This record gives sequence, C-alpha cells and structure tokens, in this order.
Amino acid sequence: MVTGETLTASMEDYLEAICHLVYEKQVARTKDIAKSLKVNCSSVTGALRSLTEKNLINYEPYGLVTLTSKGEKTARDVIRRHEVLRDFFVKVLSVNKSDAEIGACKMEHVIPYSILERLVNFVEFIEVCPRGGTDWIKNFDHYCSHGKTMSHCEKCISSCLNDLDKKNHEKGQEKMETTLDKLKPGQKGKIKKIKGRGQVNKRIVDMGVTPGTLISVERVAPLGDPIETKVKGYHLSLRKDEASTITVEIV
Repeated sequence: MVTGETLTASMEDYLEAICHLVYEKQVARTKDIAKSLKVNCSSVTGALRSLTEKNLINYEPYGLVTLTSKGEKTARDVIRRHEVLRDFFVKVLSVNKSDAEIGACKMEHVIPYSILERLVNFVEFIEVCPRGGTDWIKNFDHYCSHGKTMSHCEKCISSCLNDLDKKNHEKGQEKMETTLDKLKPGQKGKIKKIKGRGQVNKRIVDMGVTPGTLISVERVAPLGDPIETKVKGYHLSLRKDEASTITVEIV
C-alpha cells in the first residue's frame, strides 16, 4: 500500500493490470492495458499520468510502461488481496470461479487488512484440520444446494477419525520433514525453520511468515529452477538452492 497516499479503486485496477502484463510480456503497452481493463486508450493515458506522478510507474507518452519498485510492491499487494478473497470464495464458500472473480474485484479495494489476514488463516486452518478439507467443503456445498448435509454428524466424525489414523500411519512410514525443494507441484508443507540469512529470509520475514505457516508449491520450472510457491496469499518465486534452506513438514 502506498504510504501517506490513498489510491482509488481505479488506480489499483490499473496497477494490477500492469503487473500482470509485465509478468507475461516484461512490459506493458497502453493498448494492452486498455484491452485488459476494457476502457479506451484516452482513459488509460490519464490514469498513467496520475500513477507516474505518484512514482508508481515509469511512463512516457507513446512509450512502454513498467512498474517502479514502489509500484510493484503496491500492485502485488492488490493482487494478493484479490487472490485471497477469490480463494476464500472458491475453496471455502464453494462459489463458482466466475462469481468469485467478480466479488473479489469489488471487495479487494475496501477489505481491512485485519480481516484479510483472518481469511488467510481460516483457509489454512481448513486445509490442515482433520475435520476440514475437501470433503468438508463438498458437504457445505451440498448443504447450500439441498438444505441438508450429505451424512449424519456421527458418521462424519467417525470418517474423520479414520482418515486421521490413516494419515498418521502413512506419515509414520515416510519422512515427515523435508526441504521445500523436494515438494512436487500441488504439495503443501508447514514451515519448520529457515536456515538462510540472505534475501530469501528477508522476503519471507517481510511477509509475516513464521514457523507453522502453510506453504504450497504451485509450479516447478522444467529444469527444477525456479520454484513458484504460495504462502499467506503471496506468490513467492524461489531458486532451488533457496528452497533447499526451508525445512517443511509435509501435510
């Protein structure tokens, strides 16, 4: 968030669009921004001038658009708010992805950070709690559609206990702790400790990540480097040697 300044919802939308374009194409062009936001080029020009004045972007008329370090930090903050809300709507409330995107776009500009962080923690809790998980979400979705649960509570509790015993047995047969670079896409782990003291450590600490925080591997490059992860709603790209300094407990 921009310290001492208030950005309008429209300005945040522009930063978000520019950030996505820069990620995909290294730079953003006025026509691409207009297409992304479904506005005319003259509107884009005015917005870019305002963002330049706030030192959020580098822009010259008819030139390419890039983010300043300040602008990139602000843009990634907006994207995080959007994705946390979208994931909560989809993963917890079983809202369809289209409606979730629309809702997230509207709410990302006004949600207080205290509530955002609580949503992040709740999604993590649902994913690791033995009484939560995908079956719990499916049951909630069924309840919303039919007004009743899919099974009796006693049966649900018994099933959770059986699943927990099975997971504990499986974990007892394999190495419970490993380093982040050993996880495959889709796997999750709880951070146990971070050995590194360099830039990666600083980035993670700045995100408020502490031992016990859930981190997931989203994508691994063909040669194993870099590794794209997600933690506390943030996207974090790590080199393989950086990921090897992070010890996690597989969940």
